[in-house]
Amino acid sequence: MFLPFFETLRKGGVPVSLREFLSFLDGLAAGIATYDVDAFYYLARAALVKDERHLDKFDRAFAASFEGLESISFDDVVEAMDLPEEWLRKLAEKTLSDEEKAEIQSLGGFDKLMETLKQRLEEQKGRHQGGSKWVGTAGTSPFGAYGYNPEGVRIGQDKSRHQRAVKVWDKREFKNLDDSVELGTRNIKVALKRLRKWARDGAADELDLDGTIRATAEHGYLDVQTRPERRNAVKVLLFFDIGGSMDPHIKVVEELFSAARSEFKHLEHFYFHNCLYEGVWRDNARRWNAQTPTWDVLHTYGPDYKCIFVGDASMSPYEIAYRGGANEHWNEEAGQVWLERARDQWSNHLWINPVPERLWGYTQSIGMIRDIFGADRMVPMTLEGIERGMKALG
Repeated sequence: MFLPFFETLRKGGVPVSLREFLSFLDGLAAGIATYDVDAFYYLARAALVKDERHLDKFDRAFAASFEGLESISFDDVVEAMDLPEEWLRKLAEKTLSDEEKAEIQSLGGFDKLMETLKQRLEEQKGRHQGGSKWVGTAGTSPFGAYGYNPEGVRIGQDKSRHQRAVKVWDKREFKNLDDSVELGTRNIKVALKRLRKWARDGAADELDLDGTIRATAEHGYLDVQTRPERRNAVKVLLFFDIGGSMDPHIKVVEELFSAARSEFKHLEHFYFHNCLYEGVWRDNARRWNAQTPTWDVLHTYGPDYKCIFVGDASMSPYEIAYRGGANEHWNEEAGQVWLERARDQWSNHLWINPVPERLWGYTQSIGMIRDIFGADRMVPMTLEGIERGMKALG
């Protein structure tokens, strides 16, 4: 029954062998992942992926192979197997009308929100669901998961649904961008070429055809001339926003990453989530235990680098303006402070935003970041926008 999964992995570029597939089936037969979707996923990944570079491709193939499993009727499964309800069904998100949503009021700002959460955690003694006050599920409380509130703290939910949380207390895993993805068009590469600058340096080991012709004509005999090799002199530092609201934009960002990889010899990249803070990372699988201090990045890469941020700039304003406002950890300094340091270190800076430019005015945080970087230093992730950005950087 798992042969289609095997075929999807191969088609998706995961070099899985028949021996590895049989090991996966042996693990299932041994009961390693019985009735546990997470265990099934990790068993499959451990058995079928040999190189961490293929983890993103594996996740895509896994999602394509098992999409729709959550739609299986719970009652049908219960009739077939006597299993605890907690193992088989996640509570569905409560559906609210526009009128009901309008009745739910914000608690009154970030500080009040965090103060109230602390109080609720001290008072609550057990699990709760469907209400408007306690930390629970499927309700209208500002704290919890799978419910709705215009300004809340998301706790124990796999992903964003209404884009309303001002803080997320979950240890989520993000995927690295695949920089080998095949571009559907050469347009991005053509747009990036505008930024390339060539300089001659190094040993005189490249044939100078024009010089050879000129010297031969002057001397009357073949006089081969050489010159230093032309090298791509531009240096680029890329910062990628990853996870959360950026998930829908992964494909186009990967295309940009691939194009940049092929166009710029001197290219460095780091990941961040939502806003720049005191730490960045190169590998999303190790983002909690292998971060690079942002101060080190600021001191390592000189002002001759072109600095490009890629992100939707869509987040709670608290994440930019407040100490402690970061989405997933406590930040001692506001995100705005770190963005300003990056702006001052790399005067040739740019923010590429995958959100359509016509929608920027509807998101407060986009306006805040444009104010920090400069209105002409944020461009949309379109061919015209990238060309505009390359002109600004050039």
